[in-house]
Amino acid sequence: MNSNMDQLNEAQRTEVKRQMEIYQQGVQEIIPSEELENKIAKSLLEKKPLKIKLGLDPSAPDVHLGHTVVLNKMRQFQENGHIIQLIIGDFTGKIGDPTGKSVARKQLTDEEVKHNAKTYFEQFAKVIDMEKVELHYNSKWLSKLNFEDVIQLAGKITVARLLERDDFEERIAFGKPISLHEFFYPLMQGYDSVMLECDIELGGTDQHFNILMGRHFQEKFGKEKQVALLMPLLEGLDGVEKMSKSKKNYIGIDESPQEMYGKAMSIPDELMAKYFELITDLQPSEIQSIKEQLENGILHPRDAKMLLGKTIVRMYHGAEEAEKAEQHFISVFQKGAIPDEMPELNWQGEREISIIDFLVQLDLFQSKSEARRMISNRGVKLNGNTVEDPNIQLTVTEDLIVQVGKRKFVKIKKS
Repeated sequence: MNSNMDQLNEAQRTEVKRQMEIYQQGVQEIIPSEELENKIAKSLLEKKPLKIKLGLDPSAPDVHLGHTVVLNKMRQFQENGHIIQLIIGDFTGKIGDPTGKSVARKQLTDEEVKHNAKTYFEQFAKVIDMEKVELHYNSKWLSKLNFEDVIQLAGKITVARLLERDDFEERIAFGKPISLHEFFYPLMQGYDSVMLECDIELGGTDQHFNILMGRHFQEKFGKEKQVALLMPLLEGLDGVEKMSKSKKNYIGIDESPQEMYGKAMSIPDELMAKYFELITDLQPSEIQSIKEQLENGILHPRDAKMLLGKTIVRMYHGAEEAEKAEQHFISVFQKGAIPDEMPELNWQGEREISIIDFLVQLDLFQSKSEARRMISNRGVKLNGNTVEDPNIQLTVTEDLIVQVGKRKFVKIKKS
């Protein structure tokens, strides 16, 4: 296995070590690690870039920081001269990946797949250089397979192996149906790796089974086996659930600098190191230094969080906007100032109204009890003054500034 390593000179060995340090950072699992090292060595010897695969089932194209965990790892490979192979599952997307699903997924139309893929590309360009990416649609080869080809492909895997998938096991255990077409999803994903002769396939830990199918089928077709590089799933701002728009615990990469920075400041302290590792472009040595300073008490968690927020904003909006977002946060949230700019809401209701009804009618709270609770926790201010009594009657005036929590400000306009 180490034949390629044995042929390297000292400078090349140093380069393999440097790349391995970068690729190992934040990774959950490399299967197998020694093969990755050998592939990097082979790439240097043959002066030939590695092919790094990421398969996309374009079903939910709004990208947040949780999605960028894998994209940041791809960027690292790209920066070292390797080739990124993005596979758009226009064929597999019509079937739907059953990973993590207790029921079969909705099948997508051609129009939905193409629209979602375009949205992905626009957002991915904020992380990787899309002009240097190889784009592939797997319908190019999968749609050409005839029924005999499909039977032969299915003959290279056992039912017992397919049933090892956690989600299939669970559905069988709970008596939930599995449609036969769902068994073909991992087969097709594995066949993608055969066709593109991928060296490495990236994905989240939930893609463990599908990515290993690539190794399985490459071996069955007499190809060199790809390395599986599995990234951990990123918990959201609640520190518990996986980052998700539906859970409302996410930071979107299209959000404003101020929103991004403000949300970053609510990341739980215990997750900061993980965020630095997985979603920033800092070097391994910089991240290690931050982690050590946090552990030793040299760096205050608040200051580390501000650095994290500034780094995230810089990556997606540039250094100037990052600086502005930080200054805005300091002036508004640390010094208690009211921001110069804020959303405006038109008020068409009564001039005299109870504070609770006022807040609910503005859609600042979903219920009166929620509004009452926030006032009790001293979380509502009018023109900078804390509302103490949830039963007060309010006179609504032009340019009244309402603050809810630490980050939400609105200015009232009377129409």
